[in-house]
Amino acid sequence: MTSPAPRDAGSASEPLSQLNVLVFSHRPEVREGIVTAVGRRPAPDLGRVTFIEVGGVADVLAACDAGGLDLVVLDGEAQPTGGMGLSRQLKNEITDCPPIVVTVRRRDDRWLATWSQADAVLVHPLDPLTAAETVADVLRRTADVAVRG
Repeated sequence: MTSPAPRDAGSASEPLSQLNVLVFSHRPEVREGIVTAVGRRPAPDLGRVTFIEVGGVADVLAACDAGGLDLVVLDGEAQPTGGMGLSRQLKNEITDCPPIVVTVRRRDDRWLATWSQADAVLVHPLDPLTAAETVADVLRRTADVAVRG
């Protein structure tokens, strides 16, 4: 797999422009729940989010291979391939892999995020404040790396 092209993060005083966030789950209602919880503008200092919703692993791989993603949100409970394994695969196969947030159903499954190499974890039911804040924090960390790098 190839690495995504780096994006212009802008200066600290101006918001990032359009942000591309891929959301993966085999269940449309889970994707909708993630999109609703995160919202189109997770923080005032970030640009508007364009969500790219996909229901299959092949779609995730193709989108990540094409590049241009600022964040990937994976359903840890997706079938037949869950977001945990997919996160680990992406982190190990893509140079400069976009940051990944994994959603889990049980708080006790958060430890699996360490194995999956995810940048953050959200627990269902998704709290909109926590989801937006978590996504914003991950996007800011990535922008800081892009500006310094």
